[in-house]
Amino acid sequence: MEPLLEELQLIKCSLLPTEVFLFLEHCNGWAEALQSYASFGYSDSVEQLDLPSPSFHIGSKNCNVWFEVTLPLSTSEKQHQTLVSVKGENISRDQQENWQRIIKERLRDIGDSEYPIYQLFTSHLLPMLHEELDGKASDTLPAPGEGISERSSNSILSNTIYHALFTSHHLISPTKRRNLQQWSLSLSVSGFAKVGYPGVIYVEGLQENIEEFVDNVKAMQWLALRLRFMEPVLKEGGSGYDALGRPHWKEFQKVGDVMEEMRRIGRERFVLEIGIGSAGTFKG
Repeated sequence: MEPLLEELQLIKCSLLPTEVFLFLEHCNGWAEALQSYASFGYSDSVEQLDLPSPSFHIGSKNCNVWFEVTLPLSTSEKQHQTLVSVKGENISRDQQENWQRIIKERLRDIGDSEYPIYQLFTSHLLPMLHEELDGKASDTLPAPGEGISERSSNSILSNTIYHALFTSHHLISPTKRRNLQQWSLSLSVSGFAKVGYPGVIYVEGLQENIEEFVDNVKAMQWLALRLRFMEPVLKEGGSGYDALGRPHWKEFQKVGDVMEEMRRIGRERFVLEIGIGSAGTFKG
C-alpha cells in the first residue's frame, strides 16, 4: 500500500489551486489513510486497513472534462491494470474517444515509470486541459505579436523581467545545488533554492535568461518536479537583486525562510497560492 500512498501524495502535492482531486464516495477510507500518511508517514495501522482499490476524480475546476481513475492494489503490471476514463459535461463521443486515445498513447510513452499516473497527469493531461482553456480564451484576443514589428518585439523580449517557481519532492543532490548556483551566475538571474523536503526553486531575471534557466532545470532528473509558473514580473514589491542591482543566489533549509524571503520582495502570495504556508508543508 505504501507505493500507492506515495504516488497519491505526489499527485495531491502537485496540484495547482484550480485543480481538483477527490476520492469517489466508496473510497473515503483512502482520504483518511492519505491524510494520516501525509502527517505521520507509513505505519502498521495504515497497512492493516481493509480498503478497496483507490478510485478518484481529477481535473480542473474551469473545464467541463475530468478523469476518473482506479489504481490496482497490486503494483505488478501497474500501467496495464490502471483504469483511466474520461468524464464530462456536454462532451461529444468524438471528444471522449480522442481523450482516451491520448491517455493510451501517453501511458505507452511513459513506459515503466515508478509513478506513471503522477507523470500522466502532471506532465500531460492537466497541462493539456489548461492549454485547451487558454486556447478558448485566446479566440477573442489578438494573435501574439500582432501589430508589433519584429524589432520592437525583440526589444520587449530582451527587457522584460520574468520570474519562475519550481517545486519538487526534494532537493538534496550537491550536484544539482551547484548547477543551480552556476546557472544563476552565468545567466545573471537572482533567486534561491530551498533544499531538503520539499524542494523549492525561485528565479528572477531577463525573460530569455529565465527561459534558459527553466530549460536547464527541466533537463535534469527530478522526482515530482513541477513548474508552477513562468511569467512577467508585475511592478510590485521589491527585487531579488542586491542594492547595486547585482544578481545573487541563496539557499534555505526551512519553508519559513522561503516565506520570509518572498515576503521581503513582496511576492509572498506566489507561494501561498500553491499551498506553501507557515506550517511548512504543501497543502495540495
